[in-house]
Parts: sequence; C-alpha cells; structure tokens
Amino acid sequence: MALADPAGCAKGGEDSNPFPDIIELNVGGQVYITRHPTLVSVPGSLLWEMFTQKNVRSLARDSKGRFFVDRDGFLFRYILDFMRDRQLVLPEHFPERGRLQREAEYFMLPELVKLLAPKLSEQNSLGDDPCQSDPEELSPGAEAGRSLASAALPSAVSGGAEGRRAGFITIGYRGSYTLGRDSQTDAKFRRVARIMVCGKTSLAKEVFGDTLNESRDPDRPPERYTSRYYLKFTFLEQAFDKLADAGFHMVACNSTGTCAFAHEQTDDRIWTSYTEYVFYRE
Repeated sequence: MALADPAGCAKGGEDSNPFPDIIELNVGGQVYITRHPTLVSVPGSLLWEMFTQKNVRSLARDSKGRFFVDRDGFLFRYILDFMRDRQLVLPEHFPERGRLQREAEYFMLPELVKLLAPKLSEQNSLGDDPCQSDPEELSPGAEAGRSLASAALPSAVSGGAEGRRAGFITIGYRGSYTLGRDSQTDAKFRRVARIMVCGKTSLAKEVFGDTLNESRDPDRPPERYTSRYYLKFTFLEQAFDKLADAGFHMVACNSTGTCAFAHEQTDDRIWTSYTEYVFYRE
C-alpha cells in the first residue's frame, strides 16, 4: 500500500491558503517572525488584505524570500503586539507616540488609532509642545495667560508633591583630565568649572533656589525655557541631591570626550569632555 505524498498534501493545502503558518517579515530592515493567524486577526486591516489574497507573488520579498514591508521597523513591534492581544503597552516616557499613531493609520487599525489619540490630546493640552523648546512667539493673549499661571505657581509648589509640576531638567558640565604616557598612571582630574542648568525657568528656580546663578539670562519669565543658567557650586553630587529631594530621577545621560593637546615635555595628553544628565519628574 503506497503512502500519501507529503508534498502532495502540502500542495493541496496551498489551494485554500497559499501562506505557511509561520511567516517571516522584513519591515524596514527589522526581521519579525509570527503566525499567519496573527497577521489576519484584524479584518479590513492592511496586513489582513495582504495575507488573505490568493496571489502570493504580488507581495514584495527581500533577497532571502521574506515578505517585505517598507515601514518603520522599530515601531512595527507595537503594531504586531496589538494584533496579538488587542492591548497597547508602551514603555515609560515613550517619545514616538505621534509616529506610532501614523503607523497605525497606515496599517488601517482604527482601534489602535483611538487608543493613541486621547493621550496625544492630553499632552498637547499641557502647552508643552515637544517640537517647540522655547515659546518665544506666543500671542499677547497667550502670554497674559501664562503670566497668570506663573503668578499662581508658588502656591501650587508650596502644596507639596501634589502641587509639583512635571518636567525635565538637564545638568551639564565640561571637565578635563590629564592622562600620562604610561597607561598604568592614574588620570589627574581637574575640578568642574561650572555646572550648567537647562530647562523651564520655574522648575530650575524651584529646585535650586538661591544656588541658581541667573546672571547670564536675567528676567527670564517662569514659563520660558533656558540653557544659560548655572549653579553657584561645583559639586555634581550636591546638584543630584537637590534634584532627588524635589522628586526628580535620572532618565538619561551622555558624554563626549576629545584630546585637546599633548604636553611637549611630558607627552601627557589633556582630554576635555562634556557630560549631560537628564532628570524627569512626573
């Protein structure tokens, strides 16, 4: 008795569904592996239209035979997660919410678009447009409204944590150190000359008070942003303590370093660096 041909069975299954159960996708250079039922789980979506058609050859493929989608590969992970369980779970302080909403519109996922839209409206209502770091061109009416808000700020701050406003403060400083020709020699660090403060004026004054030197940017309105303030002390730990006491926590940091010059007699290299720490309070 002859056994059934497995290839024949698979070929017969392809008549009803030309796609395999496990599908590899190349989305903007990012490779994803998922099941076919996941891709067709939302009727009417773009992925549903792509992977329910009978003509597989009409879909674009990369050099390794994976189905290719020319979209943002990083954001597609959230699109795929939503199609798996119909829930939106984003990281804390997610900066790509607007772009993700655009991706959801492209993939024709109206439920996901609705989940993203309300939070966008809430952020915009705060008046802290992320694309406008310094609102210099406000209308007179808007400026008057901000003046009234700044007048009520001290009473709100004095009310404790409930009256504290959310926002970012960036601490930056330039440093230098000398590194000898012998790699075993310890680096000789010089003191920090100045600690710069960048952020909203009202937040900077709330956190640092009298230790904030405003001479380089005097008479700055409370609701404006500045990057010219600096601290009257030069101890980073002291700045960090004040930020921690005010409810801020560090969310990012970065540093760059360059070799300024080498000493002619000792061949010691003098390096300069610039470092920034970003703090956030919810």
